[in-house]
Amino acid sequence: MESSHIIPDLQCSLLCEDVRQESSGKFIIIGVVDRIRVPRVPVTAMRLCLFNRWTAGIGKFKETARILRPDQTSILQQVEVSFQLKDTNRHATNIAVFRQINFPEIGTYYVEIMIEEMMKLRFPVVIQVPPSPPTSKPAP
Repeated sequence: MESSHIIPDLQCSLLCEDVRQESSGKFIIIGVVDRIRVPRVPVTAMRLCLFNRWTAGIGKFKETARILRPDQTSILQQVEVSFQLKDTNRHATNIAVFRQINFPEIGTYYVEIMIEEMMKLRFPVVIQVPPSPPTSKPAP
């Protein structure tokens, strides 16, 4: 008996600046992000991409990718992607694009990846303002 619905495994998830695809079909991931250093907040990121690769599943699915504020409950932005896997030997690569995302404060934000409303992965992304260099006083 063959199953018609198996929830896939999330093989990888990377937050990055951009994703491009070569004519051969291979992906190029540009600027993997773990923290974002900015001169001040609020700050707007024009574009962030989330590269997700799913495998070992069967069926039609809805992936939900979202970025949460530091309070860990307020959703800053959310993207949904539908995809299908016809057998367990295939994979699906999804790129969720977050556009014009405004980070209102410094702190630890969280990226969550869900499938069919089930959490598959959650990881932090830190927004930080580097300390100002010490100002030197002129000698008297």
